[in-house]
Amino acid sequence: MTGTAAIIGAGLIGRSWAIAFARAGWTVKLWDSDPRAPERAQATMAELLDDLADNDLLDGQTRQAVQERIAASDTLAKALEGADWVQENAPENVAIKQALWAEMAPLAGLSTILASSTSAIVPSQFTEGLSERERCLTAHPINPPYLVPAVELVPAPWTSRETMSRAEAVMHDIGQVPIMLRQEIDGFVVNRLQGALLDEAFRLVSDGICGADDVDAAIRDGLALRWSFMGPFETIDLNAPDGVRDYIERYQPLYTRLFHSMQRRVAWDGPVADQVEGERRARVAKSDLAERQRWRDRRLMALRRHKQEAGRRLGD
Repeated sequence: MTGTAAIIGAGLIGRSWAIAFARAGWTVKLWDSDPRAPERAQATMAELLDDLADNDLLDGQTRQAVQERIAASDTLAKALEGADWVQENAPENVAIKQALWAEMAPLAGLSTILASSTSAIVPSQFTEGLSERERCLTAHPINPPYLVPAVELVPAPWTSRETMSRAEAVMHDIGQVPIMLRQEIDGFVVNRLQGALLDEAFRLVSDGICGADDVDAAIRDGLALRWSFMGPFETIDLNAPDGVRDYIERYQPLYTRLFHSMQRRVAWDGPVADQVEGERRARVAKSDLAERQRWRDRRLMALRRHKQEAGRRLGD
């Protein structure tokens, strides 16, 4: 399956989606309300595609072959013309999205899927009044989607089952791993899981139990090693001799006991912020953050390549 994707908004998320679709053989049309943004995005994508090629993450294609599939459109209507999939990447603002979707949806084809990259706004808030609303959903990527394949597909109450099935197929086609929500919920799935972990992390530091570096080590060199190829349910299924029910019987009393001490919330922007920021700036100066972000992305590329190779050798 290949097709045409209209990427609406050429910032960080938009250009990431453009790479994901183009790498999979799709034609990509890029539009932004700032006419200079697509040109800037093309320059950034050239560098990213070179890095992906160096890490053998373009499926054997050259950077030029992938980038040639991405072209700027000078109007929203031209970008949407003939699109099979629309991926909107406007700012996290309900009013902005409502106005853009009211303009965008009628211009799309009668069978076009319309998706938003919103991180937290449930799709019902900006699609309710649209006649095309049964073809609308959220497709929230984990940034950047060309390296992190999970994507949350979130229906509004009126999103059709056919739309969700087609969206799932498209995401599989371009190499993503869809997380299929059955109904919309504030924060979706990934942010709710991440939020629970971050709340406990700030609480542990605030209570003087350990430092920020220790929390990072607990995840980086502990839980995340398993979580990089298994989820929490598979982890516990394999951590007891007779599987998940055996794990529940053995360890539920422990977690029940812990639960009560984990209900008090610590304000992230309170005094603990000074400690966490101090430890982080001792590790990485503010002036070095951009370079450290590039390091992160290179490490992600290496991890993605390793996971692909391990999957071929050992199975998923």
